[in-house]
Amino acid sequence: MPLIAVDVIRGHDETHLTTLLDGIHDAVVEALAVPDTDRYQILTQHEPLEIRALDTGLGYTRSQNLTIIRVISKARPEAAKQRLYALIAQNLHARLGIGGDDIIISIAENTDADWSFGGGRAQFLTGDLPNTPDESTK
Repeated sequence: MPLIAVDVIRGHDETHLTTLLDGIHDAVVEALAVPDTDRYQILTQHEPLEIRALDTGLGYTRSQNLTIIRVISKARPEAAKQRLYALIAQNLHARLGIGGDDIIISIAENTDADWSFGGGRAQFLTGDLPNTPDESTK
């Protein structure tokens, strides 16, 4: 159920972008234990001058493969978040050769009342969702 927003520098072909989104989704499914059908992704491409991502003093070197990933999700355990970061980095490196210096991930948490998947209803609150994980998985 996480909503994933991905920002990249324009210039990658469709195959690259599809592989990128697939790699992120596979990591989300594994790390956050969500069904494969819970896929909500927004990809935005920017001109190079429209993205600035310095290294925060950590010595990272950014390239044209810079990928900024924003995850909006119900609360998740810290271990699941750390697993997500690692899996995304592993998948993007293995599938596209994107180095860890080019991957920035931020998670913003919200609650059940903050989601409507359509129809003007808050499906987490109404119980309309099949296979909704119980609160113990948070």
